[in-house]
Amino acid sequence: MTITTLSSREFNQDASKAKKAAHSGPVFITDRGRPAHVLLTIEEYQRITGSQQGIVELLAMPDAADIDFEPPRLDSPLYRPADLT
Repeated sequence: MTITTLSSREFNQDASKAKKAAHSGPVFITDRGRPAHVLLTIEEYQRITGSQQGIVELLAMPDAADIDFEPPRLDSPLYRPADLT
């Protein structure tokens, strides 16, 4: 694992360099010489946090169009007129 350190200015000028470096390990982004942020790949973040994919992430998958999903129809309306009497 390689740790890369970039200043905020370097990060702003070349974000693609930071993203490439994140594939080798964490990228520390500094403000005024002090670490302020860390850039990780999503895989590394999920490994560290132990997070599992939720419905939002699953629906954002490129192959989501291939998933059959037919939600049930409602028999009643979602609203009813207000009774102002």
